[in-house]
Amino acid sequence: MPALYPYSYGPTLLKLDNICLSYDGNPILRGINAEVKKIVRSGQVQGQVIGILGPSGMGKTQLFRIIAGLNPPTSGEVLINRSQNSQLSPIEKAGEVGVVAQSYPLFRHRTIIGNLLLSAKQSENNKAATEKVEAMLNGFELYDKRNLYPAQLSGGQRQRIAIIQQILCSEHFLLMDEPFSGLDIIMEEKTLQLVLKVANMNDLNTVIVVTHDVSAAASICDHIWMLGREKNPDDSPIPGARIMKNYDLIEAGLCWEQWQGTAVTRPAMSEFIRQVKTDFLQL
Repeated sequence: MPALYPYSYGPTLLKLDNICLSYDGNPILRGINAEVKKIVRSGQVQGQVIGILGPSGMGKTQLFRIIAGLNPPTSGEVLINRSQNSQLSPIEKAGEVGVVAQSYPLFRHRTIIGNLLLSAKQSENNKAATEKVEAMLNGFELYDKRNLYPAQLSGGQRQRIAIIQQILCSEHFLLMDEPFSGLDIIMEEKTLQLVLKVANMNDLNTVIVVTHDVSAAASICDHIWMLGREKNPDDSPIPGARIMKNYDLIEAGLCWEQWQGTAVTRPAMSEFIRQVKTDFLQL
């Protein structure tokens, strides 16, 4: 099934260049190579959403921390495009890629607007920071919560605040760790829509979701990277995880659901999810 809409690729926004990681001589990640290119659709603001899947213990968290700039790889580097016209350059410090952890850490003794202003003032003066925060709160339908404290918000509201906080710090790159874990059906759907909203706020926005939820990833991602280990001829695993599969949901016709008013056929999505789960179980 071909892509539902005409599209092309622009410059590379993020590149993983031969990422390797070892602890005490034991390979954890081996030769991770991947890139995220800007997706261009005429008349449409189109961000990028990447899913990272893999069994437990496969190194997803380690790769997450390396992309975020929190831990250095043993070798290789993460390169990012900081603006529309800049060249790829290495991540220089933690914070260039925003991180939304499962716990949504916020300062409990500060109001919501107080938390967000701390982030915004890192790159803006007081007036500009306030205007930016208020615009974000309006956009995420949280303006009326600005003077409350984190403990007074629901889990979904704290998640949105944590996302705004990271957007204010990092601009275009956002990593989310298991954002669908433990959610009921209604909250999962709201979170899916939230991820898409964040991605499509700007053409340069890239959201990377680390998850075990194959169905959720398939619902929002344009590409999915599956981590796994290659095997020897005797079927024993070779140490060090790699990207074993790179699923292109755009070319599979599973992105951007509506095409001239006709939704993507659900059997196509169901078959794709079954295939990914089969591949997952064979790792």
